[in-house]
Amino acid sequence: MLGGMYMSEENTKKDLDNIKELGISNIPKQDERIQILPIIGQVEGHMMLPPQTKATKYEHVIPQLISIETNERVEGVLIILNTVGGDVEAGLAIAEMIRSLSKPTVSLVIGGGHSIGVPLATSADYSFISPSATMIIHPIRMNGLIIGVPQTFEYFNKMQDRIIEFITRTSNIDRETLKKLMLQSDELLNDMGTILIGRQAVEYGLIDDVGGISEALKKLDSLININGNNRP
Repeated sequence: MLGGMYMSEENTKKDLDNIKELGISNIPKQDERIQILPIIGQVEGHMMLPPQTKATKYEHVIPQLISIETNERVEGVLIILNTVGGDVEAGLAIAEMIRSLSKPTVSLVIGGGHSIGVPLATSADYSFISPSATMIIHPIRMNGLIIGVPQTFEYFNKMQDRIIEFITRTSNIDRETLKKLMLQSDELLNDMGTILIGRQAVEYGLIDDVGGISEALKKLDSLININGNNRP
């Protein structure tokens, strides 16, 4: 009887925590074979963002990716993206780690995958974008003190080249087309760059296909099966 009371109290506490955090009392159990990696809000780098800003912290994501790689029960990763971008080096670090995973990966852009969110989307083995989602491609920006010397602009170019090289290596877009989209001057207000909506990202070769959760999971399942068949 006493044990039953403790179990009841535990379940009640768990339900209350779920309501507080997620707005629901019961969460369906997740398939251990597939890990979900959400990248939302702003990608936080070496500087902490204000507390009211939704952020993905790279010091949280990197241990998750290492755990995914070393966990034998995990067979694939679904990356869900709805990000405005953020720190370039942190974003590229996460993207390179996703790309280096030995397990199949599929990304799905919902809402938006802007700025450094672009290489995060292309880092997966296969990428999807929902029909109404957008991706903004633009040159890099820098906050804080900028010294007006040639070396500053040389640094900008090198950083830009790192992003371009990664995107062209992990997608079907060519370098010249990507640079042209980045430097478009008649689409964004007081800015440079291009907005791609849904299928446009696929037509440019940036994303592999248009789809949602169902299509992304089906593709991940097929990649898991192929990966399993290729194991010694």
